[in-house]
Amino acid sequence: MQRSDIRNIAIIAHVDHGKTTLVDSLLKQSGQFRDSQLQEACILDSNDLERERGITILAKNIALNYEGVKINIIDTPGHADFGGEVERVLSMADGALVLVDAFEGPRPQTRFVLSKALEQNLKPLVVINKIDRPDCRPDEVLSQVFDLLVELGASDEVLDFPYVYASGRSGFATHDPKDHTGDIRPLLDMIIEHVPAPTVAMDDPFQMMVTTLQWSKYVGRIATGRILAGKVNTGEKVVLMRADGSRVNSTVEQVEVFNNLGRAAVPQASAGDLVALVGLPDPDIGDTIAHPSITEALPRIKVDEPTISMSFTINSSPFAGKSGKFVTSRHLRDRLMRELQSNVALRVEETDVKECFRVSGRGLLHLSILIEEMRREGYELSVGKPEVISKEIDGVMHEPFEILSIDVPTDLVGGAMELITPRRGQLQDMTSSETGQSHLQFLIPARGLIGLRTRLMNATRGEAVINHRFDSYKPSEGELPGRANGVLISQLPGKSSAYALWKLQDRAEMFVNPGTDIYEGMIVGENSRDNDMVVNPVREKKLTNVRASGSDDAILLKPPRDMSLEIALEYIERDEYVEVTPAAIRLRKIGLTENERKRRPMLVG
Repeated sequence: MQRSDIRNIAIIAHVDHGKTTLVDSLLKQSGQFRDSQLQEACILDSNDLERERGITILAKNIALNYEGVKINIIDTPGHADFGGEVERVLSMADGALVLVDAFEGPRPQTRFVLSKALEQNLKPLVVINKIDRPDCRPDEVLSQVFDLLVELGASDEVLDFPYVYASGRSGFATHDPKDHTGDIRPLLDMIIEHVPAPTVAMDDPFQMMVTTLQWSKYVGRIATGRILAGKVNTGEKVVLMRADGSRVNSTVEQVEVFNNLGRAAVPQASAGDLVALVGLPDPDIGDTIAHPSITEALPRIKVDEPTISMSFTINSSPFAGKSGKFVTSRHLRDRLMRELQSNVALRVEETDVKECFRVSGRGLLHLSILIEEMRREGYELSVGKPEVISKEIDGVMHEPFEILSIDVPTDLVGGAMELITPRRGQLQDMTSSETGQSHLQFLIPARGLIGLRTRLMNATRGEAVINHRFDSYKPSEGELPGRANGVLISQLPGKSSAYALWKLQDRAEMFVNPGTDIYEGMIVGENSRDNDMVVNPVREKKLTNVRASGSDDAILLKPPRDMSLEIALEYIERDEYVEVTPAAIRLRKIGLTENERKRRPMLVG
């Protein structure tokens, strides 16, 4: 049977195409909230990191009631590094709202998430967003979406997709791209009419798969998923089927369904509902929760493999333990294992070095978000250079290749090409528009992307828009150029002095301010040449009681380079660490003393 009183839909799009802003308009015009409840923009981006960076990191669930139908909406991340979040939540939906910017058109992540939606047999509904932009081209973008679906092998039924034009920021949806009035109801009407009502087996025994985990300090893990068959009641006996084939008998202490921005406890939920179950003994993503009469678990969630890895180890610098609460390898291991429970695209392996772990993910942003979260929680750790994950296929080593898309002013194309081609980037497509912008598409080894973003932004004066997505594994290319410049390594511990930095800045670019605490082996700047240089950044000027006109030069210091976490991870080489603490991000050599560096040039676990 079909449940006509419910619709389950996921919103998928490329980063910055306006998913979360569109959800804001749906919430504000639903009539179910007071104005004071919806004051902020991007209401669903509740995580501090999401608000600071302006991106969605974790998938979110909300529910709206419209004309007697409950619409469960799943807001998903748009960045390729968080594709694992998208892959696991699509199984809860029956339709996908494909959001496309009316100027930019389909982008790499649009293709990725749309292909995943078609694999799940979800019905796509297209929303051409931001049609109030002065440079929008809605009809051309709609044609590009059709072409993309054809490329992905969509059926004739899917190609006859419903669509609507909208502006999430202005809060209207329309079938006429020239009409910029009205409200968001045409979009809601399209969802009710075209998203299939869930087909359910109401009389079968209860079955659901855990697709999301939430944690509460009062009740522990809360398992979220979609009920595929039957009903579940508060206090009902169920069985939890784990990945290793074991079966654990347990009791559902509370059943919650999504309601507006939160969840509400109910005595019973039925097939087709998205629910959160409380009281189960440590469920994991992919586990099956079912009636005790069920003997076979549901097929587990499959996600794409990681493409990049780093070594995570304890902070062994002289400043270890000064600002963090969790500094031991046991703390580090426990935190990484806890992250594995909810982050399905992450892999953690123990290495031969006792305190070192190999952590693998979808990309640099995926791993840097984890590091930033740990830093804010009070962890101290050292992180090694990111490296791509190669694998052997038919006796030949293969490495991951990515599709790199760059939008850049036409007069700056040459600078971008000079940076990408030495990194084995192969130009596949190049188009220029009347607005003076050029679109470049490259096939490039994933390791060629490490450190590229910062250099591209510098070469294009910050005007480049860069996106990339995983393409495939291909035979390994040759060596790629490394960092062009060496670094300045501190010779002595102490506080950096303005006088010493002033003397050094003619031959280097500094990373530290005067008065910064420094230890031996810490990296304090970038050398103007390709070799590392040991320097004394704590040297003070010798003082005498004699003063003469012109003997004291005015000390004028250039501002140091700001090394954020992502820039630092891209910058380091194999014999260096990024030291991450709640109070600071520092760069250091793995071997702190000169003797250690000569004896053990590389110590990555």
